[in-house]
Amino acid sequence: MRLRVDPLPTETLVYPDVVLVVDVIRSTTTAVALLEAGAEALYWVAGLEAAKAFKDADVLLAGEAGGVKPPGFDLGNSPREALEAPVGGKVVVMSTTNGTKAAHAAAKTAKHVLLASLYNAHAAARKALELATEEVAILCAGKEGRVGLDDLYTAGVLAEYLGLLGEMEPEDGARIALALRRAYQDPLEALSLSAAAQALKGVGLEADVPFAAQVAKSPLVPVLSGRVGEALIFKGSLPGQG
Repeated sequence: MRLRVDPLPTETLVYPDVVLVVDVIRSTTTAVALLEAGAEALYWVAGLEAAKAFKDADVLLAGEAGGVKPPGFDLGNSPREALEAPVGGKVVVMSTTNGTKAAHAAAKTAKHVLLASLYNAHAAARKALELATEEVAILCAGKEGRVGLDDLYTAGVLAEYLGLLGEMEPEDGARIALALRRAYQDPLEALSLSAAAQALKGVGLEADVPFAAQVAKSPLVPVLSGRVGEALIFKGSLPGQG
């Protein structure tokens, strides 16, 4: 099985099989937390205006611009907030600066798109291997067009666990991510050094970083299950669940 890591989404990337999208600080972590809190589904859209078009009584808007909750949105992009949010049975429409755009890039060609973070790393790796027939790709969202230490480190954690689960053939990007994983044994250290973490500190949300640094705390994997308009519909799945 091929193992591939792409440090940034680009227009030319093509995915023949399974893609794990990573935006560990914070949207893929927050997505898992929202599903744990009971959200029925997540609608991921690429922009704030697209999100607002879905607003009604049974829909909540979540996301960020510059790290903070946009005007008119119900929730920000904090996984700590998401875990306690009253989202039971509701659709949550999400738009973030980097993560939702990366998911849309993956969904253009991939057979399966999953959202992965440190928080659900082991479950996401297992689910990816269950679905894959030839390749598991890990797509890092990065930060505003630049490679993110936090996402590439998370890709290394995922790659390491995938290697434990099955016979993987890593390409160069995966080897780089694995080397970064070996360089930082403490996930919180790696994440805290990233530009994404520093940006959160600037807006007073640095407490989200230790939450995002937790490894394998959730068994839930957001899996792309369909589309409606401009939205990608993600629903929670468990490894071993069809």
